[in-house]
Amino acid sequence: MEQSQSNDQAQGAPKTGTMKRTLNLTSLLVNAMALIAPGAFLWTTFQIQAAQTNGGVTTAGEMWTGLMAALILAFLTAISYAELANIYPKAGSGSSYYYAEAAFLEKEKAGHRKWARIAKFLVGWISHLYYWIYPGIMVAFSAILIVYIFGLFGIALAVWQQILVAILFAVLNGYIAYRGISGSTMTAIIINAIQLAALIAFAILAILYRHAHPDLAYVQTASSIMIPHNFTNLLFQSTIAILLLVGFESVTSLGSEALRPKQDIKRAILLSLIIQGVFAYLFEYFAAIYFVGPQMTGTDATGAAVSGWGAAAASGAPIGDMVRIIGDSMFGGGTGFILVIIFAATVVLALIGTTLACLNTGVRITYAMGKEKEMPTLLGILHGRYDTPHYGIWILVAVSAALGAYGVVNVDNLTQITLASNTGTFLLYGLTNLIALWAFFGRPNSSLLKHRVVPLLGFLANFLMFGAIIWLGVSAGGNSANDAVIALAMVAVWLVAGSAWFIHNSKKLSRPVLATNVPQANGLDHDDA
Repeated sequence: MEQSQSNDQAQGAPKTGTMKRTLNLTSLLVNAMALIAPGAFLWTTFQIQAAQTNGGVTTAGEMWTGLMAALILAFLTAISYAELANIYPKAGSGSSYYYAEAAFLEKEKAGHRKWARIAKFLVGWISHLYYWIYPGIMVAFSAILIVYIFGLFGIALAVWQQILVAILFAVLNGYIAYRGISGSTMTAIIINAIQLAALIAFAILAILYRHAHPDLAYVQTASSIMIPHNFTNLLFQSTIAILLLVGFESVTSLGSEALRPKQDIKRAILLSLIIQGVFAYLFEYFAAIYFVGPQMTGTDATGAAVSGWGAAAASGAPIGDMVRIIGDSMFGGGTGFILVIIFAATVVLALIGTTLACLNTGVRITYAMGKEKEMPTLLGILHGRYDTPHYGIWILVAVSAALGAYGVVNVDNLTQITLASNTGTFLLYGLTNLIALWAFFGRPNSSLLKHRVVPLLGFLANFLMFGAIIWLGVSAGGNSANDAVIALAMVAVWLVAGSAWFIHNSKKLSRPVLATNVPQANGLDHDDA
């Protein structure tokens, strides 16, 4: 750390609390799993995926293969995060923000070390596109689901009431996060178990339904679900599917609260992705797609009758519709309604856990940047009793409420903030893969596969996905193109704002953009405990 930054921190606002080491491997794993949500996104994103089009034609036929592509990307990036967490166990709340700085400051050449501040700020600022938009998406998903549940009882909520639901949901989760991560972790343990069991049960029932009704004209066969047919559509589906998998890296921002950060963070990253990406989502998505057919009916925005993918795109909760059909057909009339209520309730619980995980981890990098005055110092203060970055949490709650209120209005608004968040994800993950490549370059005992091939492939995969979002905005046409353009505009505004803030803040603190005579560092200590 540059000496000027150490002095700045010493002269900054006093820290009124300290983060406590309370999280073991299970706790870290559960926090990562809560953010990924083992199955909840099957319910919440299926409509967005079914509604996405390319040239006016649905891309839903590549839903499973797009998920597989996103899963490969996620594993490549997860390995890079795990390896960085292993060599930088003192990262504290900084995650990639810390890794970027350490990777440059540990180099022997002064010409390399001078880039440390720019690298870490760039990573930290871009991470907010992901970590600060993502909770808002969860709030919107939750509000949409709650509105759907009201609708099951014949209660139609006006738009202003839907917005109010989103705001209240954000505030409720903010209060729980404000009181500390230990309570959030226990909540997540219970919620994960319930929701994972419920969605696996749905997947089994969906497969049994199709085998009990073999004569329907289903949209895809078992083999066609798993075989790519259109590479462009696969990429487009991947730009949404990544939302299902992000969160595995979130535990790297809990280093200050981990009992054994060096051993457990690496394991939690990989285990969370294996359990939920491989064993949960691939199975659940296969079953849901396997079910889609003419038995699913509805009306689109024009009032025209639709079925199959069209019905899934038009429905506020296509998985709920599937559950209702399954229940009424397999267990008798009226059973479907009861099953929908049960399944919807488990998803609401899962989204509470996910939103809590978003608020807890999303604000940690902000906290680390606030401590070092790379963001306003108010964000770098801990609550004296609960040991949480409470100012940052409540600001994030306000942002999440605003984004949730925007996203709950219609599927296009929701798609826009989803793509903006996913763009931030691809940029952050791509940069982190480059950091891993740079950190291990010239490092003793580095592995050709883990520290050269994997991060390079991870960077290229994320770059490809980022390019797919741009491509979507240029070529897809219709609402999909408009949504992509608006999402990219959001990203551009944030990046311009970051450049302006960095220049202003550098002048205010008299910090050089490219620091000279920075001493070589080894084992930087960002530990907050």
